[in-house]
Amino acid sequence: MSAGSLRYGPAILAGRLTRFAARLRKPGGGSAVPGLVVNRIAPGYLKRTLSGFPQGLVVVSGSSGKSTTTKMLVAILRAHDVDVFTNPSTANISQGLTSALLERADWRGRVPGEMAVLEMDEGHGALVMDGVDARAVALTNVMVDQIDRFHDSEMVVSMLGRIAGRAGEALIVNADDANILRIADGVAPGVAVHPLGVSQGVLDGAPRGLGYSATTADRLADGDGVRVESVDGRSAVLADAGTAVPITLPARGIHYAVDAAIAYATAKAVLGDRFASRVAADALSAIPAVFGRGERVVVRGQEVDFVLVQNPASYQLNVDGIEAGTEQILFAIGSDVRDPSYFWPVDASSLGRVSIVSGSKAAEAALMLAYDGVVIDRVEPDLARAIDDFLALPAPASGVKTIVFSADSMRRTRAHLGLTGTE
Repeated sequence: MSAGSLRYGPAILAGRLTRFAARLRKPGGGSAVPGLVVNRIAPGYLKRTLSGFPQGLVVVSGSSGKSTTTKMLVAILRAHDVDVFTNPSTANISQGLTSALLERADWRGRVPGEMAVLEMDEGHGALVMDGVDARAVALTNVMVDQIDRFHDSEMVVSMLGRIAGRAGEALIVNADDANILRIADGVAPGVAVHPLGVSQGVLDGAPRGLGYSATTADRLADGDGVRVESVDGRSAVLADAGTAVPITLPARGIHYAVDAAIAYATAKAVLGDRFASRVAADALSAIPAVFGRGERVVVRGQEVDFVLVQNPASYQLNVDGIEAGTEQILFAIGSDVRDPSYFWPVDASSLGRVSIVSGSKAAEAALMLAYDGVVIDRVEPDLARAIDDFLALPAPASGVKTIVFSADSMRRTRAHLGLTGTE
């Protein structure tokens, strides 16, 4: 159980009252506001609590793949009987992290759990981790990301380097990402570096590459770390010290296999002799897709695939992962994409046809798709109407109804459909 103190009692009470009021006003909303209140009243609470888990803190950060990797890692650790506290991926900045802790804390502010595994936003994580020691840090990748926040890859490398600098025992790195390897070169003495990557065959099967800002020229040698040996749809094989480990992925795509390899390698580094590859493989194969990231849901009696796109690289990888011949697609870009032009380098031609384009940036999104030769049946800026009309279409002759959306449109879609559960 993490450390707590009587002096945090008033802050915890204020945070819970704020949470209660926020949920009265908007069911399922206001999740970060209680954390903001607690951080203001008791600024030391977050750092003290993060430092108080008996088996330490594990941090997952990077441009993309954080949410899926974190969920996979938590599943593996829990399958090894570790009591894990974790945060929803919507709570990966300081006030969100505090709100997540508040959900589990007793009146003293103490949070149950042997180990904390936290996804952290690359920008906010560097600030949150100032003065907080992590047992292990896992870094996914560096991609061209949200240009209004992370306009320069070097800036992202610097922020991730600060997070990596808090690792006291292990740093788990994507060896296919040249920028991540640069961070590993600066690791403190005594911190073990655990690499993972994909085989040359997997890379050759990704004609657009892996999406990183800089991909290393050489692949990880057999036996030098966990390696993604093959990927076929939702099936993949990891190679671990000469042993083939078959797994099932939560969704199609090489990037999901890489997420699985990072989670597997991190669990192995943290658990040591307690780690069992078969237990890890079973845990990985059993988890569902993460909140919009290749997630399949049943709404109004129909199966619908949710595909979240957050930056050009994830957009390209996820669009390429949509099964060929998918007949009905709703494409929605919202207000979180302040400048849609940074999506223009993406080739969306594989979509072929889109039933409805929606969201506050519908016009820009439709223009972008049209330049890629995508046939658009209709542009409907009103997202709620677009969702209702899309779901009212007859069942598709091929594929599953698919909604491709940015984060803002994802939240609005879930709220409109009554999918209010957290990740």
